[in-house]
Amino acid sequence: MNWLLLLEQVLNGFQLGMLLFLLAAGLTLVFGIMDFVNLAHGSLYMMGAFFCATFSEWTNSFLFGALLTIPATFILGVVVEMVALRRLYSRNHLDQVLVTFGLILFFNELVRLIWGPVGLDIVLPDFLNRSVEIIPGVPYPIYRLAIIVLGLAVALLLYWIISKTRLGMLIRAGASNREMMGALGINVQLLFTLVFGLGATLAGIAGLMAGPILSVEIGMGRSIIILTFVVIVIGGIGSIKGAFIAAIVVGIIDTVGRSFLPDILKLMVSSDAASTAAPAISSMLIYFMMALVLAIRPQGLFPPKGVA
Repeated sequence: MNWLLLLEQVLNGFQLGMLLFLLAAGLTLVFGIMDFVNLAHGSLYMMGAFFCATFSEWTNSFLFGALLTIPATFILGVVVEMVALRRLYSRNHLDQVLVTFGLILFFNELVRLIWGPVGLDIVLPDFLNRSVEIIPGVPYPIYRLAIIVLGLAVALLLYWIISKTRLGMLIRAGASNREMMGALGINVQLLFTLVFGLGATLAGIAGLMAGPILSVEIGMGRSIIILTFVVIVIGGIGSIKGAFIAAIVVGIIDTVGRSFLPDILKLMVSSDAASTAAPAISSMLIYFMMALVLAIRPQGLFPPKGVA
C-alpha cells in the first residue's frame, strides 16, 4: 500500500469532513431544536458560495469577500425564517418538506436571474494557492489545510457557545424540552430566528470555503445536502458532538473509499468496471453505516441529553 497516498487521502477526507460538519451543525440545530425539516439548507450553502464570489470580485480580495459573506448569509437566514418559515412550525413535516423544496427552486431561479446560468470562479490569493510539505517529500495544498484549521476553530467556537454561554444553555434546553422553555418565559420565537440565522451562517461558511475548490454553480448544494442528512442521522439529531464525529467518519470513508477501492476491485474485475463501481460502493458503505446505526441505535451515536 502507498502510505503517503493514504495519508493524503485521509487529510482530504478530514477536509471534506470539516465542510460536512459546518453544514451538519446548522442543520442538526434547526432539526433538533426547531423540529423543522429544512431541505433548503443546501441552497444557503450555494448562496454563501455566490456571495463570496461576488464580494471577492468587488473587493478584489478573497479574505474580504469571505468576511462579508458571513453577515450576509446570517441576514439571509433571518429573512428566510421570518418571511417563509415561521408560519410552518406548527405544521407537519410534509408541509415543511414541500415548502423548503419550493425554496430550493426559488433560490436556483434567483441565482440564475442575478448571476446567470454560467458558474463563477473564486480566485485564491497567492499565499493560499500553494503547497506545503506536511512531512518531507509530501506536499499538501495550504488552502485545504486552512479549511481543516478553520473547521476545527469553528467547532471549538460552537463548543464554547453551546457549553459556556446563556445562548448555548437555551439551545441545549430547546433540544431537550421546548415546551418547558416556553413555560419559563423564554422567547422561543426569537431563539428560533437566531438558531436559523446561525445555521444559515454555518452553511454560508461551508459554501465560501468550498467555492475555490468546487465550481460555484446553480444547484451545487444538492449532492452535499444528502451526505449532510446522513451525518446528522448517524451522529444524532440535535447533537453538535455527534455531527462533528460523524462528519469526519463519513468524509474519510467517502474519500479514502473512492481513492483505493478501484485498485482493490481491479484485482477481481476489469479496470473500466472497477472505475465505475468504486464510487458507488464507496457511497453504499456510508448508507450501510447509516442503516446499521438506525438498526442498533435509532437515536444516533451521540444524541443530546434527554433524548432516549
